[in-house]
Amino acid sequence: MRVREEELVAWGRRVGAGVDVPVFIGLRGPLGAGKSVFARAVARGAGVEGALPSPTFNVVFRYGLPGGGAVIHADLFRLRSEAELAGIGWEDLVDDGGAIVLVEWCERAGDALPRDRWEIGLAFVPGEGGVRAVEIARVGEPVALPRPRVEAG
Repeated sequence: MRVREEELVAWGRRVGAGVDVPVFIGLRGPLGAGKSVFARAVARGAGVEGALPSPTFNVVFRYGLPGGGAVIHADLFRLRSEAELAGIGWEDLVDDGGAIVLVEWCERAGDALPRDRWEIGLAFVPGEGGVRAVEIARVGEPVALPRPRVEAG
């Protein structure tokens, strides 16, 4: 499906506001495709306030939520191998039962990805400024995820 950035943001906010936890959402796509845009929208929808910097250099940010639980936003772009996952506390991150876990460049986790997860692929649509192609894959038995609403046209 194809979405404009504002539709991607609106969907992310609905996911953050309405998804049951725990949930793991892996984000795939080239640099600048909208992975961080979507992750920030999910965090906002869940109730995170304040700055939401990209975790590219810090690798993992954890945001506590007012009613309990957390949003965890990780970016594996700088990791060179699965072996480096231990250094970021991967097992604790994946096993956090009260969190929405969003992981950019999730493919870099390889076999360490959780069995039950969503994977969202984002890519630019050539010649359609700001439009993204979105692919949504359910792997295993993750909790339900609100679907994007896309305007016709």
